[in-house]
Amino acid sequence: MTIKNFEFKAKVPATEKYEAMISTFNPVYVGLDRQIDTYFNVPNGRLKLREGNIENALINYERADIAGAKKSEIILYEHQPSQALKDILSKQLGVKVIVDKKRKIYRIGNVKFHFDQVERLGTFIEVEAIDTRGQFTLKELQDQCETYLTFFGLPKSSLVEKSYSDLLME
Repeated sequence: MTIKNFEFKAKVPATEKYEAMISTFNPVYVGLDRQIDTYFNVPNGRLKLREGNIENALINYERADIAGAKKSEIILYEHQPSQALKDILSKQLGVKVIVDKKRKIYRIGNVKFHFDQVERLGTFIEVEAIDTRGQFTLKELQDQCETYLTFFGLPKSSLVEKSYSDLLME
């Protein structure tokens, strides 16, 4: 499945304040997911295998490393957990880095809110405006993302330009 996506990520001291803020919109609580993202060595973009109790997917994506709302080009393959898939990818591509996180997931329409506790990195908010059916323009997705960025009142200094994998490798 090819996905259009705009997202931002911010490092915050704690997520409770922001979860309380978003609760005023009565979001759908998807759940708490313990996710292990295994990133593989690839020549272009990023390739990760997500293993969780809610979300399991092989995700290929390309995204500029800039702070604030940014476009991602994503190809997502949802799957049942499989050690064989992980073993094949590890053997053929080599493991680049592993990201271990606890993620609370909320949804409001096509927008996903992630409140993350990432091992060795700390606490983050990630907001993704997602289009899987060609219903939104890139501008509409960007506007949705920017709306929540403003709503949360996050300072520019908290915005993260890189992926968790890149931060762990620094």
